[in-house]
Parts: sequence; C-alpha cells; structure tokens
Amino acid sequence: MIIDFHTHVFPPQIKKNRNKYIDSDPCFAILYSRKDAKLATADELIASMDEAGIDISVIVNIGWTTHELCVETNDYILESVARYPHRLIGFCSVQPNSYESAIAEVERCAQGGIKGVGEMRPDMQLFDLSDKEVMEPLIKVVKKYELVLLTHASEPVGHEYPGKGSVTPDMLYPFITSFPDLTIVCAHWGGGLPFYALMPEVKQAMSNVFFDTAASPFLYSPQVYNQVIQLVGADKILFGSDYPLLAQSRLLNEIKSLDLPEPAKNLILSGNAQRLLGIRDE
Repeated sequence: MIIDFHTHVFPPQIKKNRNKYIDSDPCFAILYSRKDAKLATADELIASMDEAGIDISVIVNIGWTTHELCVETNDYILESVARYPHRLIGFCSVQPNSYESAIAEVERCAQGGIKGVGEMRPDMQLFDLSDKEVMEPLIKVVKKYELVLLTHASEPVGHEYPGKGSVTPDMLYPFITSFPDLTIVCAHWGGGLPFYALMPEVKQAMSNVFFDTAASPFLYSPQVYNQVIQLVGADKILFGSDYPLLAQSRLLNEIKSLDLPEPAKNLILSGNAQRLLGIRDE
C-alpha cells in the first residue's frame, strides 16, 4: 500500500475562476497567481493516483484567510471523500481568528469524516501559534475528535519560492512543547526541524511530531531521507508529494533510488500514515 499524506485539490469553480480567488485571498494569491501553478480537482487527483500506483491520498486544504473560503473548500473536500471513500481522506481548513466559527467548523467537518486540520498557515492567516487565547480552544476540539494537525513549515535559510513563508522551526517548537499530546505533522520536512533532534530535549519534545516529504525534490537532496531517519527514525516520516505541484512518481522514484531498508520504506510509504489515520490493511 502507498499513502500520499499531502495533496491539494480545489473545486471546479475555483479552477475555472482562478483570478476571482486570487483577488479574494492573499494565501491563494501567493500560491497560485502564476499561470504555471497547477490546480487540480479531486477527479484529476484520482486519475494521477491510478497512474502513479497510489492507493490512498490525504487531501489537505490551504490557509485561507477568511472563514467563508475555508467552509467553501471544506465542503468540496467532504464531498470528494464521500465520492471516493476508499481512496481519499480529507483535512479541513479553519481560520483560527474566527474563534467560535473555527471551532464549529472543526466540529462539523469531524462529524462529516474529516481526519485532520490543515494545512495551517499562521504567517499568511495572521494568527500566532503562541496565542493561547486563540489556540487552546481550537486544539481542545482537535484533540476531542482525535484529529491530526498539519502545519506548513519553512526553512529559515536557503532559496526563496512562492509560499515559502516564515513558519520556521523557532516558531513551531514552542507550539509543539505547549501541546505535547497533540499529534502534529510538520510539512516539508518541518523546515529542517528534525535536524535539531540532535538536542536531547528537542527529540524528547517531538514524541508526537511527524514530518512529511511534500515538495522534497525542490528543497533537499535525496540524502535527506537517510539523515532524518538517523535523527528521528523512519517511524516519523510520511510520504507526501504536494500534488499537483509535483507528480507523485517523482518522489516515489527518488525514494526507490535510495535503496532504503524495506521496513523503513514501508513505514514511510504507508505504515506511519496507517497508524495516524487508523487505516487497516485490506
């Protein structure tokens, strides 16, 4: 089994009316203003999964800045999961600054079968991960429904790219330590956070933290897999493509080229995701 833990899809109306949503939302504008920035529907994701040999994909939303756009796109994710219940798993997006509305939206989506919240973008959504008044009620409902929280992460050094943002390890670490029993997935290798696991207290604090490989070829050399396995263990890594930014086959081929031990490869490609999402082998 292969599970892609990080993909994005959008409703047909957003794909058709891209410019309207670029004008409506800063996060969407940063990510998708360029004409070559690909948008995909759920049906296109399924077709790409069949081509690449992906069994299940997790659809994560983006960091919309308004509650209304979160709801609109969450509806499409819920609808897509209902149409492809054995192939797709959904994560919902919320605007934490909406307070009660955000909590109600997590409740609604969880009752509809959503398995997580994300991809959170505190820098673009203009909320502070350290603001307990905002975060504590939200995390409470996330934990109530045993959901996974997936956040964007970015490197404090290196090249710039659209959507890189400023969700760096120094922002993520205090959040992680504030909610030690929350299951957190830090996208894009956590912006390099695994490398700080050489500090014993950091490694201990990350007992419930996982890292996905989304967009890895754009960020790191393939050796990142071996390095992160040594630092935090293969049981902390989730295969994620960031489709449609990258074809799933590109990351799969990269993983295969490394000649990783079979148990480690199985954990990365499916085992860890199965454990987090409660997916049984068919």
